Amino acid sequence: MKYIKNTTEFQITEPTVISLGKFDGIHRGHECLMNYLAAKRKQGLKTVIFTFDIPPKQQVEEAYETKVLTTNDEKMHLFEQHGIDYLIECPFTPEIMHMEAEAFVEMIAKRLQVKDIVVGTDFRFGHNRKGDYQLLQQLAPVYGYDVEVVEKVQDSGRDISSTFIREEIFAGHIEKANDLLGYDYFVQGIVVHGNKIGRTLQMPTANLVPLPEKLLPPFGVYVSRTWIDGKCYGGISNVGCKPTIEGKNPVGVETNLFDFDADIYGKEIKVEFLKPVRKEMKFHSLEELKTQMQKDVAYGKEIVTQMLQNCVDSMT
Repeated sequence: MKYIKNTTEFQITEPTVISLGKFDGIHRGHECLMNYLAAKRKQGLKTVIFTFDIPPKQQVEEAYETKVLTTNDEKMHLFEQHGIDYLIECPFTPEIMHMEAEAFVEMIAKRLQVKDIVVGTDFRFGHNRKGDYQLLQQLAPVYGYDVEVVEKVQDSGRDISSTFIREEIFAGHIEKANDLLGYDYFVQGIVVHGNKIGRTLQMPTANLVPLPEKLLPPFGVYVSRTWIDGKCYGGISNVGCKPTIEGKNPVGVETNLFDFDADIYGKEIKVEFLKPVRKEMKFHSLEELKTQMQKDVAYGKEIVTQMLQNCVDSMT
């Protein structure tokens, strides 16, 4: 996949099919868009995702702050997995922000050799969000592309959206969020050195400090699965700021990997949240913390074993 960012002078010389939007989370609703792109790819068109380097609403309304389901790097990896040919992350400059809807269509149609556009029914674009899928359809004969409008995917009568998923994660309903996403919610990053408390307790952990804009589940312990160099390992992950440890600790994700003791400092890993175990707690001593962690690990191993057995059963 070619990743084009930090420039408004993007250009593609091959005929393309393009989808545009925020794509926060790349959930089951987005999956329908991806499937359409994949079908057009088989017909010889290069697949393009066009998004902005920040959610546009965040710049238009300065007071607006929303944690994201996926950081830009996490989105990049997800789009790669979907086989996307080009990811364009356009800077949301004042010029782009004030561009009229038809001028925006003309720009992408000509610069990106667009032959097909696929969007959802709620897609809006252009200055003051005046553009919609109906305008795309009106302009299609002018700029020589086709338009595919994809209906929203629903769950229990509600549209699956980033807002819906964000609410479920914020409420601690990680399993429901995973169902809406179509994959397990995760945080991805580089393993950093911590305060070595886990190793002191003979339960070493891999530490991640997520970007501040990343939405984390409520502070607590989760059964997790961690990907390292293409291999996955069961574990338990603590999300929070280690209240038992003295001093001010940064919010992070600290994972104890089952039956794993290799040095992975500096490696990029992905930690997937599978099931909540308990809320974050402050213990009176490190020994008390160790006792609880041992219980958490035992429970986590039991859950991971059950999941593996369910996978085997579903294949037989």
